Amino acid sequence: MKIQNMIGPVIRLCGTKLTARKSRQRTSIDISERAVYIIGDVHGCLKELLALERTISDDAASLPAKKLIIMLGDYVDRGPASAQVIDHLIDVCPEGFERLCLTGNHDMAMLEYLDGRLALSTWLQMGGDATLLSYGIDVEHLKQIYKSQAKLDEIIRRAVPVRHAEFLRTLPILITAGKFLFVHAGIRPSIPIQEQKDEDLVFIRSEFFNNSHLLKHWVIHGHTPIDKPVRDGKRFNLDTGAFYTGKLSALRLWNHRGRIFTT
Repeated sequence: MKIQNMIGPVIRLCGTKLTARKSRQRTSIDISERAVYIIGDVHGCLKELLALERTISDDAASLPAKKLIIMLGDYVDRGPASAQVIDHLIDVCPEGFERLCLTGNHDMAMLEYLDGRLALSTWLQMGGDATLLSYGIDVEHLKQIYKSQAKLDEIIRRAVPVRHAEFLRTLPILITAGKFLFVHAGIRPSIPIQEQKDEDLVFIRSEFFNNSHLLKHWVIHGHTPIDKPVRDGKRFNLDTGAFYTGKLSALRLWNHRGRIFTT
């Protein structure tokens, strides 16, 4: 795999402006001889992820190609089992598969909080309370015990395993594969791929949707919840709002064809 490191922009999270840090990795892979399964936003829904992986494994059993799973980010917040989802992604991959995990805006927000670059209140607005409960942390209860925000932050950050923070830290933000791009939110179609900003790759919506007719690549993404997977021109949205619909979706790319799977 070829990996590029670029100096990134200032990242905004729910209106909060943060100081610039190095841009996320952008990765290039060859999928010409692989069956690729791309999974949308998980948001702490471990049960749905396990069910979808079983479906994918059953489907892939008859395929002669190497198998790859690409995760589109947002593993944490809102759903009930964020910590367990991260454990699963670190430790377990369906037999016979490789797995690549992208970052989403919620994953970045969690890391920004753990690194002391984002206020707890901002992360909680994004659904971080559900993530903390999965680590055994009841924020409202702790607030009654610890009146100091610094002490509260210390307790919370200590509860998250170091390996979870490192997993979030190393996630790439863009995967290119020939005529395909895999990304959490989308891209600016008018800008060359090498000039795309991290902020856009995990947050963009309207400028991506309204200009999708300009796309030169097939862009597979999540981030914006919809009722069912939708193709619009050369973009394909796989975020089916698993944390409130119970539907987690995947797209299989194999032999120049696509197939959808949904829990």
